[in-house]
Amino acid sequence: MTEELKEIGLDIGHRRVGRLMRQNGISVIRTCKHKVTTDSNHKFNIAPNLLDRNFAANEPNQKWAGDISYIWTDLSP
Repeated sequence: MTEELKEIGLDIGHRRVGRLMRQNGISVIRTCKHKVTTDSNHKFNIAPNLLDRNFAANEPNQKWAGDISYIWTDLSP
């Protein structure tokens, strides 16, 4: 709101804008920042849970686990 008021030529601070909005019962409606990326309703094969949360191993390289459910990528050209 403060940036939009500055664009039209009103030099006003964010604290004053917030106070005036509260006094007039105006509130901000925030958009959801979380986007669901997992599709659980698919027909692909699902790997069986062989470890069943038993991660203890007697020797090295007996059990391997990983999770790549979401990897941030740079989409800039």
